[in-house]
Amino acid sequence: MSRFFVPLVLAVSALAVLPAAAQGPDLRPKIMVTGEGEARISPDMAIIALAVMREGETAREAMDENNAAMAAVIAALKEEGIEARDLQTSGLSIDPQYVYPNNNNGEEKPRITGYRVTNTLTVRVRDLENVGEILDRSVSLGVNQGGNITFTNDNPSEALSQARTRAVEDAVAKARTLAEAAGVSLGDVLQLSEQSAPPPRPLAAPVMRMEAAADKAVPVETGENTYSVQVNVTFEIGQE
Repeated sequence: MSRFFVPLVLAVSALAVLPAAAQGPDLRPKIMVTGEGEARISPDMAIIALAVMREGETAREAMDENNAAMAAVIAALKEEGIEARDLQTSGLSIDPQYVYPNNNNGEEKPRITGYRVTNTLTVRVRDLENVGEILDRSVSLGVNQGGNITFTNDNPSEALSQARTRAVEDAVAKARTLAEAAGVSLGDVLQLSEQSAPPPRPLAAPVMRMEAAADKAVPVETGENTYSVQVNVTFEIGQE
């Protein structure tokens, strides 16, 4: 029995290799196009970076002052209806401050003169009507750095679906135009891939120093968000 086993295995292996070897490169004539689609919707959420910066002679002093100010800011945000899940500490730094030797100060070497503590809080605001009031109140309570307001959407899936549909329609229209110009017919789709654009970017400038609060809420305009999708589609040229 054993003498027939090895030839049988070899025969099966050879048969298994044949289809892969027979495939070879795909030489069918093709049309390759890129389609683009967009969908615009109003934002329903704002993401704000609020920072408290305090300085002191010692790191402990600077940290204590910062902690007190940030605790007051967090408490006020919760009073405004911001849930705990929408508050996240996104940065904490403790930096010594130096005076460096120069021709005017008589210093012989760098010397620490104090410490600076910065605590950054990222806030998701789901009620856009409260954004200006939250900014104003935060500054009153001690926020003195901030910026990077991003107006976004909690669930942009519907807008992205619209953008995908429009991108595919654009690709089909382009392929039909090319096929008609070349005097050929458009065949089946051979390959389809998607390339989505990044989400909306922050509208404000990078971190900026925030001055004392005005008498009324900070004016804020939300505008629109644009979601873009690109698709790469390969069509077979039809056989007439």
